Amino acid sequence: MFCKDDVKRKNMLFVPPFGDGMGIGMEMKTVMEKLEILSDAAKYDVACTSSGVDRKGNGKDMGNCIKGGICHSFAADGRCISLLKILLSNECIFDCKYCLNRKSNDVPRATFTPREVCELTMNFYKRNYIEGLFLSSGIIENPTYTMELIFQVVFLLRTFYHFQGYIHVKGIPGADPDIIQKTGFYVDRMSVNLELPTADGLKLLAPNKHRKNILAPMRQIQNGIIQGKQEIVQYKNAPSFVPSGQSTQMIIGATPESDYQIMSVAQGLYDKFNLKRVFYSAYVSINADKDLPALHTGTPLLREHRLYQADWLLRFYQFKAEELLTEKRPNFNVLLDPKCDWALQHLEQFPVEINRADYHTLLRVPGIGVKSAQRICGARRTGNLRFEDLKKIGVVLKRALYFITCNGKMMYHTKMEEDYITRNLLALPEKLPFQKDTMTYKQLTLFDDKVETAELFGGQKEILQRVV
Repeated sequence: MFCKDDVKRKNMLFVPPFGDGMGIGMEMKTVMEKLEILSDAAKYDVACTSSGVDRKGNGKDMGNCIKGGICHSFAADGRCISLLKILLSNECIFDCKYCLNRKSNDVPRATFTPREVCELTMNFYKRNYIEGLFLSSGIIENPTYTMELIFQVVFLLRTFYHFQGYIHVKGIPGADPDIIQKTGFYVDRMSVNLELPTADGLKLLAPNKHRKNILAPMRQIQNGIIQGKQEIVQYKNAPSFVPSGQSTQMIIGATPESDYQIMSVAQGLYDKFNLKRVFYSAYVSINADKDLPALHTGTPLLREHRLYQADWLLRFYQFKAEELLTEKRPNFNVLLDPKCDWALQHLEQFPVEINRADYHTLLRVPGIGVKSAQRICGARRTGNLRFEDLKKIGVVLKRALYFITCNGKMMYHTKMEEDYITRNLLALPEKLPFQKDTMTYKQLTLFDDKVETAELFGGQKEILQRVV
């Protein structure tokens, strides 16, 4: 991967000048027409929390806001990062039954040239609209040709336009491994979509795609990241390979897998491929097909939200999928977050004495997050903690009080009974809003009125929701 000889290294990564890659059979469109088509087509490819707004300039103040293509993600330090999120092309040779851009659908088609993507990225960046680029694509001609076009974009951005902002691209399953390898040296993150949780679901809804072809580039990226880190230690000038790691996406609800099956797949991906993130995309019913759910009956975003909360528990709270769910109890409780639900199923482990419990045990208490558990372990070295101390530390006492004691006493007299605690938890002001017996959710833009923001579980900024 890395050569001590700088000349050899540059030759290995160098590619000749590129053509425009206009695409086949495309009518001439303006860049803004392409942007409108390809930013809208990218909204089903989840990699960040999307939101946007159209706000025209007023003629006297500086700047305006264009909704097309702008989305928001969050950095590890909590910063909100705006990304230009687009497809290189919505042309596709595949006919996946769940996809809006499948070849059998009659939708407007467009393809950017690599230089058009670069110019858009640079112009948006100079106007402070964005801090980076998220680029995916339909499959043009074949996977290798498509991956070559994506490589052209990132190569030009880094070497010709000298763009040092954040770049996240999709790795195309079935593409030549050499192209994926070269691309990895120019991007911050790569992701390969798993598409559907199981191989059976993939065979049913996306017969052109195969699990082996999807897992192969995942393994290649994982090995490249490991090798790249080793070479950076050995050679100071070694190029970074996908320094922000890799992620993947699963479509939820297009096939009948349970939450237990989905979380088991996610846990396997984290364990085997060392992924940074698994994204869960609630299926949107846009195509009529006998193998798909009926139109206008897409998966509720509440289920997606619960999966994200459970995913947080896998990554940061030392839970395993088989602890949260079982084959006999295969789906999450929609009324309670997975951590509270787990605690209610294991009341024999509570209450926990705050001044003696180890860090691992504290993490399992509802209302105690990673940071507050760390603060508890540090603060109690100097003395016993009281309930008022826990509130200052950041513990959410309105949930935690049913599961903890301080100096052997509970905050209030509490029955350690599942029904009693459940009723009290559901009575909290931040419970999920209900409208009679039906719940409908939609994703918000930044300037919607009468917003009710879903609680950000464990500091996670995943999605804004409200009742319609």
